[in-house]
Amino acid sequence: MRIALTLPVALAVLVTAGPALAVSCKDDISTVERRLNSAGAEQVTGKEPPGGVTSSNSPKALDKPPAGAPSDPSTKPTKAGVEEARTLLAKAKEQEKAGQETACQDTMTKVKEKAGALP
Repeated sequence: MRIALTLPVALAVLVTAGPALAVSCKDDISTVERRLNSAGAEQVTGKEPPGGVTSSNSPKALDKPPAGAPSDPSTKPTKAGVEEARTLLAKAKEQEKAGQETACQDTMTKVKEKAGALP
């Protein structure tokens, strides 16, 4: 009898907590923006990102990109891909400001695909 009452309550908690656990588009933008301004992106594009010297502003950031290739060769980053990702990131920022969360998340998915696995 106790299990019969506990299960529906537990399911209700999971259903209502689900959306709260999702990452907001604003958080996703800031995370990806740091990656596009990293030393790895600079290595791929051969130039500093707009705004100057690369820095992730993170205490966990590496001094230099790790050696080696990505485990999935299809995610190899390209200069054109990183540039397109930056353009799409600007679009995602506009969508986030306009309150278009779903469109922003869709654009961020494209940003990540275009950026590839940065070193």
